[in-house]
Amino acid sequence: METKSGNSGGGRDMAGRVRTVVTAGLRGLLLAVVSLAGSLTLFVSAVLSIALVPLGVGVLTTPLVLDAVRRFADRRRVRAAEWAGVRIPRAYRPLPEGAGPLRRTTAMLGDPATWRDLRWLPADMTAGFVTALLPAVLVLYPLEGFVLAAGLWRAVTDGTHVGYWYAFVPVSGQATALGAAALGAALLVAAWYLAPLLLQGHFRLTRAVLGGGELAERVRVLTETRRDAVDTSAAELRRIERDLHDGAQARLIAMGMDLGTVETLVDRDPQRAKELLAQARKNSADALAELRDLVRGIHPPVLAERGLGDAVRALALRMPVGTEVTVDLAGRADAPVESAAYFALSEVLTNAVKHADAQRVWIDLHHGDGMLRLTVTDNGKGGAAVGAGSGLAGVERRLSTFDGVLAVSSPAGGPTMVTMEIPCALS
Repeated sequence: METKSGNSGGGRDMAGRVRTVVTAGLRGLLLAVVSLAGSLTLFVSAVLSIALVPLGVGVLTTPLVLDAVRRFADRRRVRAAEWAGVRIPRAYRPLPEGAGPLRRTTAMLGDPATWRDLRWLPADMTAGFVTALLPAVLVLYPLEGFVLAAGLWRAVTDGTHVGYWYAFVPVSGQATALGAAALGAALLVAAWYLAPLLLQGHFRLTRAVLGGGELAERVRVLTETRRDAVDTSAAELRRIERDLHDGAQARLIAMGMDLGTVETLVDRDPQRAKELLAQARKNSADALAELRDLVRGIHPPVLAERGLGDAVRALALRMPVGTEVTVDLAGRADAPVESAAYFALSEVLTNAVKHADAQRVWIDLHHGDGMLRLTVTDNGKGGAAVGAGSGLAGVERRLSTFDGVLAVSSPAGGPTMVTMEIPCALS
């Protein structure tokens, strides 16, 4: 029984290896055709379109052609990940929203990733074509040698002189046809070991040309997010200063003036002095309440004391519409991450009530795969979008400081789903 089980397992392994090798050959053939035809067509189109930019015609065609180049490169990135486990980063700069053809052309031509794409196209149609074709040759070309040995040699020669060459083997009869089959068998042995590696080599070559520059792009993104963080901090400090000046400070000044007046009236007009003391007590209570609200706006006490989950539940209780909260957190994130997540969620909820006319909101908060995920769904009118001047753009900037991302699904008529993710670990 054990021997049979081992043989069965070995047979499955053998069949799996055969599928891997054959699949690598077929995928290599497909990539070779696509590399030659697609890259050549797109490269010629891009060069001609860019050359026509000074004449004005290229301004209209260049964004379309470069969009096609990016889609072509993105498909190769997907194939690299799916077929060979090779990750090729995508580092295109965001294009200005609502921009016309001239501005889009300028932005795309100013993006280093565009020129990496254009350098990759000729490499893909030459070296990429060869590296993709090699596994296909190792897997498929031996079939011709076997067919020749099986009798096809009679169709290509009369047996007296060389009528056909199989690689470097001259086929002139049955004996040389068997030599072609022997070469085919050797190629199959090579394919057994090399075909998947050669396919992976194609994608590694693609990554070497297409994936360069991610470090520079990362530095650029970090520079932008740092600038946004500094601007946000400065704006927050100005808000705190304004709230203190217009709120608590003004009440404390009024209270001091009332107490000064009480000192002069306490002997002459005790009744008036009592009224002013009552007013001063009220100003004191109002100033304390405003200071508490200000502190809550900087960092809610419940967030510091009980964590993000309870802070979100407390926030939901203050919502003017029905709100359901689901929290699944096995610990706490760092305080800056919790603060960013809390205020980002607060902004999204404000948008749901103020702009979406939502009557019900669902909040889901959980952590998994190293990501803190917050999802807000409402039954409002939809149409939300991340753009300049919108509250969601501010949320996106807040999250980007922590390498977080924002995704919005909001068709007209609703519902709207806003998903926020921040990479972090829980303690």
